[in-house]
Amino acid sequence: MRRGVAAVLVASLTAVTPTPAVAAPVRDAQLAAMAARLFPSLGGHLPIDQVRQRRIDACAGAAPCVVEAAIWRDEERDALARSAGAKANDVRREVEGLNEVLRIYGVGKLPRYPLIDGSDEAFGTPAFAAVVADAVLLATAQASDPAVTGDPSLSLALALLDANDKNAAIAFEPLDQRYNAGAVAKARRLDWSRFPNTAIIALGVGPEDPSTALSARGKANVRMAAELFAQGLAPFIIVSGSAVHPRDTPHVEAIEMRRALIERFGIPADAIIVEPYARHTTTNLRNATRRLIALRAPLNRDTLVVSNVGHIDAIASPAFTARNQRELGYQPGRIGPRPSPNTITFRPDATSLRIDPLDPLDP
Repeated sequence: MRRGVAAVLVASLTAVTPTPAVAAPVRDAQLAAMAARLFPSLGGHLPIDQVRQRRIDACAGAAPCVVEAAIWRDEERDALARSAGAKANDVRREVEGLNEVLRIYGVGKLPRYPLIDGSDEAFGTPAFAAVVADAVLLATAQASDPAVTGDPSLSLALALLDANDKNAAIAFEPLDQRYNAGAVAKARRLDWSRFPNTAIIALGVGPEDPSTALSARGKANVRMAAELFAQGLAPFIIVSGSAVHPRDTPHVEAIEMRRALIERFGIPADAIIVEPYARHTTTNLRNATRRLIALRAPLNRDTLVVSNVGHIDAIASPAFTARNQRELGYQPGRIGPRPSPNTITFRPDATSLRIDPLDPLDP
């Protein structure tokens, strides 16, 4: 009888013993966000290229060799673009951007603006080599993450950004839910025809030292924007500027200008649109246009750009038009009349939705 009871107990325990689960890949939320933000057509969709993988494997872990091997060849990029059908242009642009990250942060190519972009370590130094080696190790560790689908080039590009703490591209996402929700709601019920401009665009002007949150010129821009808003010239103020000057400053121009507008001038939060990504005047106007598109503002109306006289001089010059064409590949809009020394009109264009492949960190 006892044996019978024991046998029943053993059988019962055996029946409820759980089957070991198959471990799911660990998912890095930041890696996923960076992949989705910078390489939306590549992240999660790249087929594993065996030729490129063998090229990387042949490096036997030597970091400089791995980076060079990870760079997509033109024919590899073109073949992937052809297979992407309607998304061919997106894929080609993102592969070029991915290659740019590998070359700047892994090989030491000078970025377009070396004073604010690129590795903090000088190319050719042991410190630069150490960061690249760390990124190669990090890329190997994250190879199974769903965000990179096992593709070594994508994984390495994101690891190089991570190793250099270049995560600003996702620092404020989701932007319109976190910072601009009030403005978005206001825009949905707004009669745009009541205003001569859709927005006043206040440009950031970085200070000279990292301890200063908002420069004197930045404060002047904020005051001028507040005065123009009080005159009823636009329903919104767009504050535009990233953490740019000086290099590695902790202060984001757009955030500091927003704070000053609210705390010093009593501007309602739902009248302020934060654009915290632009690092140059070209992308100030391009990204401001993107925010207006998100608000469903009419693009056949002007905006009013506000800054110091020298800055407005530069925007009004033919050199700025040439710079847009050289750096962005298009004009983000049309520069118009100059109502005052500190202001100039700007008519946005939907072309601004296009991404610059050679500046993937300014999405």
